[in-house]
Amino acid sequence: MALIVQKYGGTSVGNPERIRNCARRILETQRAGNQVVAVVSAMSGVTDNLIKLAKEVSPERDPIEREMDVLLATGEQTTIALTAMAINALGGKAVSLTGAQAGISTDRVHTKARIVNITPDAVKKMLDEGNIVMLAGFQGETASGEITTLGRGGSDLTAIAMAAAIKADLCQIYTDVDGVYTCDPRVVKTAQKIPEISYEEMLEMASSGSKVMQSRSVEFANKFGVRFEVRNSMNHNPGTIVKEETPGMESVVVRGVSLERNQAKVTIDDVADRPGISAAIFGAIATANVIIDMIVQNVSYENITDISFTLSATDLAKAESALKAILPTLGDEATLRTQSGIAKLSVVGIGMRSHSGVAATMFKALADAKINIQMISTSEIKTAVIVEESEIENAARVVHTAFGLDA
Repeated sequence: MALIVQKYGGTSVGNPERIRNCARRILETQRAGNQVVAVVSAMSGVTDNLIKLAKEVSPERDPIEREMDVLLATGEQTTIALTAMAINALGGKAVSLTGAQAGISTDRVHTKARIVNITPDAVKKMLDEGNIVMLAGFQGETASGEITTLGRGGSDLTAIAMAAAIKADLCQIYTDVDGVYTCDPRVVKTAQKIPEISYEEMLEMASSGSKVMQSRSVEFANKFGVRFEVRNSMNHNPGTIVKEETPGMESVVVRGVSLERNQAKVTIDDVADRPGISAAIFGAIATANVIIDMIVQNVSYENITDISFTLSATDLAKAESALKAILPTLGDEATLRTQSGIAKLSVVGIGMRSHSGVAATMFKALADAKINIQMISTSEIKTAVIVEESEIENAARVVHTAFGLDA
């Protein structure tokens, strides 16, 4: 008997018919001789509607994050109950558990909580009693019993973390696509499904805008060695296996191209070039719980320099507020500039470690398409650039072609 964790995204449980379809698949898995924990997201559109309602009842100010967590957690709780009902109606035996009931403990950062511990005693007990466990994704509770949510893609994290905690034999991430592609097929029509990909490559693609998996989930899987498969809930096609790196993987120079829209850039001009300035800037950003991406500091001239960094456009207001408070301490001439309407394009591949010319190929493709590069960032297996958001789709297509990923 195998112990299997399955996760179903919002589109997979988007209406009663799809919920029943997922219920059949879950039940088939159990009847094949397995124990099953199924993690589900809120039905597609439900979370957005809840956010809309919150803004309608609180138009004067942003809703308090603690209360947003209480509200948003109901989306997944609705789905687990409905899916458990569907399984029971089909002759199965299912029970639903919230994140708190399943023993998922988090820190106290509301709307972006991190899992600190899982005590899966209740899950194991339910499984031993012959139940399919329907587990609410995206949520947990603090040590003091407050409801928290895990941020975007949190249901993926719930599935991976629970698979690690109960030592599952297999973790399957069901979504509305057949697996991980070399680029978003909606942008690049010639994108190809990737049969297998390393944790590192998947992590870079996720953090660079790939919507298939959330980066924290891949980080967790890598840390605890949870091998998982991304596949489609609407068919039985094989998906993409995400696993530890193998020697043969390096023969592929670039595994995929990712794009991330809705980015913003913050530039602090004429800051003093002395010890402690960067610490002050990014300490203020960290205190505001804003996650940043690329950082560029210009060459110092007459003890003055400029520092730029990128972040999600949704966090721009928080970043501006935090930096304005400390701007007078950064230098007599320091000024703050912001820019939205930009996007990030990344090429990823562990083969980049042993092959030269990746950056040159990427930059030439963009130059030939007359697309200007605003910022550049590199790592051992990734090269990323910032371009105008209006140009990101064309940029993705020409770079995808330049690396021979179309075929």
